[in-house]
Amino acid sequence: MKLNTIQVDRVIEMAWEDRTTFEAIYFQFKLKEQDVICLMRQEMKPSSFKMWRKRVQGRKTKHEKLRSFNEGRFKCSRQKQITQNSISKR
Repeated sequence: MKLNTIQVDRVIEMAWEDRTTFEAIYFQFKLKEQDVICLMRQEMKPSSFKMWRKRVQGRKTKHEKLRSFNEGRFKCSRQKQITQNSISKR
């Protein structure tokens, strides 16, 4: 599949996000984990790619099967509620 510039940027953004799984990237762009790694290697400076690989390697949140939660969205217990488009005061 040939990706345009906007799609490549979005894949890179999703790959950097801790909570976005490789399965989500595959669902949206049909790129397997290895394809994402190759794309990141092509599009990033070598030092940035090494930093990303070190960050992603072994991270449980990047693989759906390794996550500790299966349904819904992860929410930190310290995360505040958003009410009427403004963040509640602490």
